[in-house]
Amino acid sequence: MDAAPGTPRAEPDVLIRPLRADDLPAADAIRRLAFGTFLGLPDPMSFEGDASPVRTRYLVDPTGCFAAELDGQLVGTNFAVDWGSVGFFGPLTVHPDHWGRGIAQHLVEAALEAFTRRGTRHVGLFTFAHSPKHLALYQKFGFWPRFTTAIMTKAVGPVDPGTDWSAYSDLPAGRQRACLEDCRDLAGSVHPGLDLGREITATAQYRFGETVLLRDGDNLVGFAVCHCGPDTEAGSGRCYVKFGAARPGPDGERSFAQLLTACEALAGARRLARLAAGVNTARREAYCQMLGFGFRADVQGVAMDRPDEAGYNRPGTYVIDDWM
Repeated sequence: MDAAPGTPRAEPDVLIRPLRADDLPAADAIRRLAFGTFLGLPDPMSFEGDASPVRTRYLVDPTGCFAAELDGQLVGTNFAVDWGSVGFFGPLTVHPDHWGRGIAQHLVEAALEAFTRRGTRHVGLFTFAHSPKHLALYQKFGFWPRFTTAIMTKAVGPVDPGTDWSAYSDLPAGRQRACLEDCRDLAGSVHPGLDLGREITATAQYRFGETVLLRDGDNLVGFAVCHCGPDTEAGSGRCYVKFGAARPGPDGERSFAQLLTACEALAGARRLARLAAGVNTARREAYCQMLGFGFRADVQGVAMDRPDEAGYNRPGTYVIDDWM
C-alpha cells in the first residue's frame, strides 16, 4: 500500500538509507499525513487511529526498512516484508511536500534490491485501484494488476465456547520450535517456500497479538497471525488477521470456517469489538466464505504481482492476507 502520487521527476539529492529506530515517530507521522492527504481526510493525521505498521514492521525485520532523506530530513519510507519465497512491500509513503519528485521510485528500488538479495521468487503489493499514477509507477518495475483485494471487517459476536483452538504463545519453547515447522509445512502446501515464521515469532516476542492454531488430532490444519489493539497493525478495538491459512484439500472449507471462528474467539477473549481481515477475490471460495461469515468490505484495492502470475491468489486456496 502506498501514498506517493504525482508525475515523477528527478530528485538528485535524495539519500536512501536503512530506517533507524529514532526515525519511527517521524516515519509514522509521514505515513499518516501522506495517506490522510491522498484520501482527503479532514484531519489527515487521524488516518488509521493508533494502528502502527511502521513500528511493527521495523520490529519484525529492521533490515527490510528503508528511509528517504532529503537535506538531512526524513521524507519517505518503505518496508520489504519477507515471507520466504513470497514478499511484498509497503506502506510506501512520501511526505506530500515532496510528491512527484521521483522519491517513491528510489524506495521501490531499495525494496526490490532487498528481495533480490534474499532470493524472493514472487513479489507483490497492494495499491489503489482507482489511481492510474500508482498503477503506472509499479508497472515500470514489472508489476501487473490482477484481482482486487478486499479489506473486510465484522462485528465480533458470541462464539461457541467449545471452539477448539490453541495459542502459539502458550506453548513451551520446544513445542514452539516444532510448531513453527508445522506452520512452515502448512504454508508450503499453499505455495512452495511460503514461510510465516518471522511474523509468528515477532508477534509472540513483541506481544502484537497471538497466533491462533487449529489442529485435527496431531495435524495442524490452520493457523492465523493476529494483531490485537493499539500500537499494532490492528488499532484500538480491533483484531486484525495479518495472515491466516487452512490446509488445502477436501477439508479446506471446513478448516477455514473453523479458523475464522477461532479468530473471532480470540477477538472476543481480548474484548475487541471488530475483526478485520483481507482476502484477494481470486481466492473465490475463501472470499465467499468470509462474506457468509458476516465480513463486509471497507476498503477495496488491487494486488499487483511480479512476475505476472497468480501465486497463491487463485481458487482453492483458503488464505487471509492483504499485502497492505
